[in-house]
Amino acid sequence: METVRRTSKKRQAIYDALCATKSHPSAEQLYMELKNQIPDLSLGTVYRNLGVLMQDGLIISVGNVDGQERYDANTAPHAHFICTSCGKVDDADMELPLPGYGAFEEHTGWKLFSHSLSFSGKCCDCLERSQDLPNKFINY
Repeated sequence: METVRRTSKKRQAIYDALCATKSHPSAEQLYMELKNQIPDLSLGTVYRNLGVLMQDGLIISVGNVDGQERYDANTAPHAHFICTSCGKVDDADMELPLPGYGAFEEHTGWKLFSHSLSFSGKCCDCLERSQDLPNKFINY
């Protein structure tokens, strides 16, 4: 019984950490954040509990960024922006579902239950940094 209680506390800590951030962390990032707080936490436990939380509909996967799956506790329909330079993931400030959602169902005959939308490109910080770099191809 104590093992179940301990696992439940770990799952709650993982969920709370996800709810407290907008950075869309990976399992490894969550593990590093919680390791000091929960010394006996293992990376495998983080992965297993993220799977349970996803299965229960409490979190979503944003997708794979730089080889690591990223997670979000905001399960309401919303889009994401993924920076291809630094790997930062942000919520895109736009209303979903986009116009045409119903038309898609009508056109295909399919019934949609969920959707995800991600944009990729360079974030403002990376764009600014790239402008600061000297351009070696400038002809004088």
